[in-house]
Amino acid sequence: MSKYDRREFLKISGLAGMGTGLISGCASDADYNPFPVKHNQKFNMHGYAAPALETVRLGIIGLGSRGTGTMKRFTRIEGVEIKALCDLIPEKVDSAVEWIKGSSSDNPASYSGNENEWKKLCERDDLDLIIINTPWHLHTPQAVYAMENGKHAGVEVPAAVTIEECWQLVETSERTRQHCMMLANPCYGDFQLTVLNMARQGFFGDIIHGEGAYIHDLLKTHLFNKNQYEAMWRLKQNIDRNGNLYPTHGLGTICQVMDINYGDNMDYLVSMSSKDFTMGETARELAETDPFFEPYIDANFRGNMNTSIIRTHNGRTIMLQHDVTSPRPGVRFDLISGTKGIAVARPERFATSHDGWLADDEYQNITEAHKPEILKRMGEMSKEVGGHGGIDALMTWRLIDCLRSGLALDMDVYDAALWSSISPLSEWSVANHSNSVEVPDFTSGAWKTNERGMDIEFQNGAGTTNII
Repeated sequence: MSKYDRREFLKISGLAGMGTGLISGCASDADYNPFPVKHNQKFNMHGYAAPALETVRLGIIGLGSRGTGTMKRFTRIEGVEIKALCDLIPEKVDSAVEWIKGSSSDNPASYSGNENEWKKLCERDDLDLIIINTPWHLHTPQAVYAMENGKHAGVEVPAAVTIEECWQLVETSERTRQHCMMLANPCYGDFQLTVLNMARQGFFGDIIHGEGAYIHDLLKTHLFNKNQYEAMWRLKQNIDRNGNLYPTHGLGTICQVMDINYGDNMDYLVSMSSKDFTMGETARELAETDPFFEPYIDANFRGNMNTSIIRTHNGRTIMLQHDVTSPRPGVRFDLISGTKGIAVARPERFATSHDGWLADDEYQNITEAHKPEILKRMGEMSKEVGGHGGIDALMTWRLIDCLRSGLALDMDVYDAALWSSISPLSEWSVANHSNSVEVPDFTSGAWKTNERGMDIEFQNGAGTTNII
């Protein structure tokens, strides 16, 4: 049956008016796209280098455990002045201001006590960069407002929670020519950076497949912990959103290895979720002794395990998994498979044939031989500053060094949008019988000619900023 005949059949039979879910669940249409795009690139932000800043004047929104740690790391980076701090809760701002006294950022302005105070911070005329550490649903509104007010935005993961928000970030960054970088810290791990360098030197041959995951038991320690997230916002994200809610761990390195957004791009995605076996049961268990949890007894929790599979335009595949509610230890970051070899994280290992994993001495020799310049120069200092074993510090330093050197950032707004889009795309696929869904091209075709990103070898003379 031709596509025209099929559409006529649906129209005549009355199925066309019954919703896209039924149509997609009954018969696939290769031309169907639930997220049509009408966007012409106004300015290509990939490779864009904003004017160099001798001092990066910084504002921080969100001072929970993540935001406070971020603030402390910025005080260790040369050429940074923290000018303003914001959080809904006044005590958190007061504590941060007290901690920062005596540093080069002594006496920053304070904003708190009102859910819109962050806007006043963004409107200041003495800021260059705003770091956003707030609940997920605020990331895009705050990043957009920061860019609209002439500031670069560094936004925590994920940068957006809907496809519309992804496009808002892209359109605003292109129009304002302000950077919007998603702070995907796993990209700065020793193993991840070394694997990226190995891939670029051809160690793995042609890249065939990649795997990334966020598998980490957060059920009672975080999601159902009343003291962990303000107003239980992260638990609420797991209600009525059935898909991969946190896809970027591992995905960043995979995209960089595959040259996604500069040489290749994602084509389409399929996604499937298990049912919920733990969250509803936990809510019922806790509600027996604590009435606070009673409203969550009948909540529509997402499935525990989500698996999403992506095919790229150049024929590669990517598998992403998400499960934070099952008793599984550790976080599996990524796997890279090529025609000449494979790299697996946790435990970190390589193989170049079916005979088995390389011995420890071979592993050490290979990693040392392929260690990129960024690790040689900044790796140990970053570990001393800390944050997830140093990856937070390395990411923080790299962001500031690029801004002070007038260089393009390692990850641009197209990366932020694409990597974040996996969540809403997976939700659509899960809701539509795991049918495939087209992945939007946030570069508007520029991926075909964009030059390779993330200069891990400092070819352009970066690396002049010190850790103090």
